[in-house]
Amino acid sequence: MKEVTYIQAINDALHEEMERDPSVIILGEDVGIYGGVFKATYGLLEKFGEERVIDTPIAESMIIGVSVGAALSGLRPVAEIQFADFISPAFDQLVQQAAKLHWRNNGALNVPMTVRCPYGGGVGGGVYHSQSVEAWFQIPGLIVVSPSTPYDAKGLLKAAIRCEDPVLYFEHKKLYRSIKEEVPEEEYIVPIRKARIARKGKDVTLISFGLMLYRSLEAALKLAEEGIEAEVIDLRTLYPMDKETIFDSVGRTRRAVVIHEAPKMGGIGGEIAAMLAEELFWKLDAPVKRIAGLDTPFPFAPTMENYYLPSTEKIVQGVRETCEA
Repeated sequence: MKEVTYIQAINDALHEEMERDPSVIILGEDVGIYGGVFKATYGLLEKFGEERVIDTPIAESMIIGVSVGAALSGLRPVAEIQFADFISPAFDQLVQQAAKLHWRNNGALNVPMTVRCPYGGGVGGGVYHSQSVEAWFQIPGLIVVSPSTPYDAKGLLKAAIRCEDPVLYFEHKKLYRSIKEEVPEEEYIVPIRKARIARKGKDVTLISFGLMLYRSLEAALKLAEEGIEAEVIDLRTLYPMDKETIFDSVGRTRRAVVIHEAPKMGGIGGEIAAMLAEELFWKLDAPVKRIAGLDTPFPFAPTMENYYLPSTEKIVQGVRETCEA
């Protein structure tokens, strides 16, 4: 075991997968000479050369379009969108091409590509560098994952690179250097579409991921002082979700609170709430509550950013209301 940061776990996974499989290539803005704007790809160019670590123009549609073509040609591209906010120019390539080609060709073609998407607030990035856009990609044919820990950051990235389907890998910028964890030095994989129970409890289930997982865990500790034992689920895979783990937990606690930092309207929390209402209604003792970012563009001022994002206090209050219902 060695203690690593979240960003180091990503870098380690890239090094190991490129060593293991010569078909893995890296492409994106500043991923080579500069080592990535967050240094996630540091050292890869020197080790694997410019034919496998490719600096691209500032053109997201081209980055993803080239990745789709490379994947169809037998490579396993790992594309970096420098900030997830700027993935929208590549929407057609992802949603209409990468997600559809396997199905359009009756399973004859696969698109084994990974798209790394640094996302999230708490870093003072403002309107264009802090958004959480994971809900844009609840599209059949795409897989969306978001690790919350260094262990999962490494294991899920390895699983994504080896997957035969296109995977969007959302990595939270605030977590890059703010958390450390012991990670096995031997080979391991974190399976896609498998959530984990981050904390056991019996009174209410908190469902979250990324930075909000840590705020949910903090809230659970505060609630325990009041006699409310919250179970906390780390989703890991956002689409398609691990319904079995979610349903098992909520079926036992009979209450659920979903926490994410994207705007509430159109967020994945709405899908989880609808899923529970449709399929687990008779086991619920209270309506499913969503605690999310505001339905506004992301603010820049630190005071407004703190107001915008779900806080530990907001989660605690939301859980109290749910448990009192």
